[in-house]
Amino acid sequence: MEFLEGMLAREKDEFKRLCNRLLSVCFICKSDASSRADYYFTLKYRKEFAEYLGVLGYRLEINEEYGVIQLTNPQNYNRLNLKLFESIILLVLRILYDEKKRELSVSDEVIVNLGDIQDKFLSLKIRDKMIDKTTMRNALNLYRRFRLVETLDKDLTNEESRVLIYDSILMAVRVEDIKQAYEKLETYRRGRKDDEEIDENEVD
Repeated sequence: MEFLEGMLAREKDEFKRLCNRLLSVCFICKSDASSRADYYFTLKYRKEFAEYLGVLGYRLEINEEYGVIQLTNPQNYNRLNLKLFESIILLVLRILYDEKKRELSVSDEVIVNLGDIQDKFLSLKIRDKMIDKTTMRNALNLYRRFRLVETLDKDLTNEESRVLIYDSILMAVRVEDIKQAYEKLETYRRGRKDDEEIDENEVD
């Protein structure tokens, strides 16, 4: 830990805290007011963070254009395996972010409500009914933990409840063209249709 010798004691404590934070939540987002100081501290000591976390097999990725810091693992260790509808909701959030961002100025926050998410989901025709409330709530709480979104209202059963989508969604779902996200969702739609057809044939 010789590379930390130039830090003050309180800076060393911050360094340790932020290493643990990155290992647990993966993202630090400048647009998140609660972590803005963490973002700038990590930028200041980016070399030290990269070196220390690199020893553990992780890679520190910084995108100053987005204002996002992400911790990744080239060996794919500690990956989070998402359930089908968690994956679908994440892709829907990415699509909504892209669509809303086009309507806003660069500095504006992207805020959608649960009704927007459900409407986009139904428009994709993956199934003919909305995402159930428990699945929606669990998925949003998961993405809130990883600082991809923030829920602005406590009631996650009301379609008017708002969700702030952070710029970190751009690094969590990296698509060069938003068309790729739609293509991924189309594979889910086709897969579900095929499953339903198989079920019908088995009943016959």
